[in-house]
Formats: sequence, C-alpha cells, structure tokens
Amino acid sequence: MKIKIKRLNKDATMPSYAHPGDVGMDLYATEDYALKPGERKIFFVGFAMEFPVGYAAIVKDKGSLPKNGGVHTMGGVYDAGYRGEYNVNLINLGSEDYKIEKGHKIAQLVIFPVEIPKIEEVDELSETSRGSGRFGSTGK
Repeated sequence: MKIKIKRLNKDATMPSYAHPGDVGMDLYATEDYALKPGERKIFFVGFAMEFPVGYAAIVKDKGSLPKNGGVHTMGGVYDAGYRGEYNVNLINLGSEDYKIEKGHKIAQLVIFPVEIPKIEEVDELSETSRGSGRFGSTGK
C-alpha cells in the first residue's frame, strides 16, 4: 500500500518511520511551545494525507513523552476520506512545563486496517457469560 502526503506548511517535517519495520510514523511539532501542567493543546503538523478506504490513521503516544514528561496524546482517529491538516492533541499530566520544540517528535501515526460493518438495530442482543457487567464485574 502507498499513502499520499501533501505538505501544507513549508517548515513542516514530513512524517517518517525511524526504523525499517516500525509501525508508527513519527509526527513532528511545527512550533515551539511550553505545555503547562494540566494544559491541553492542539499542535498542527503541517500535512494532509490520503489512504484507501478500509484503513484508519490513529494518533498514538510517542513513548518518550509520557515517560519523561507525563505528556499524552488525547486520541485522534483519521478516516480515509479526511483531507484536512493532521494534528496532535496533547495534554501535560506532569507537574512541570514540558518544552516542545519545532521539529521534535510529538506523537506517532499508525495506519490500521479496519472493518466497516453495516449497522442493524435490534430489540435484543445474544446472552453472554459477562452480560452487562461493567468495571470490576470480575472481582479484584
């Protein structure tokens, strides 16, 4: 499979794989910013992408950000039909400012195959051993 990437910001670093066989493409900051404790911010990464229907692009944490600064991604699922600028929504769960610099890796983008099912509304669902058990339903 090939994906198409369109640069939207002349200073953006295009997503890339760090090593052969990696599944996550690194995403890079396009600005300098000090993310304060508890703060959420959307960082635009300067590109748009095209890939086939039957796939989704999902934004995931870059391992070093949560480990070193308590910074996490706030999700992000891109559908095959989206053609706008990609972004990364970060939150600082740490106790100190986290300095993000232009060109630094801030997240990963993973392309997943997905099933797109038909939806059928029904009056009843089949029984299972779990049923409607929620959090803690299996004990401690």
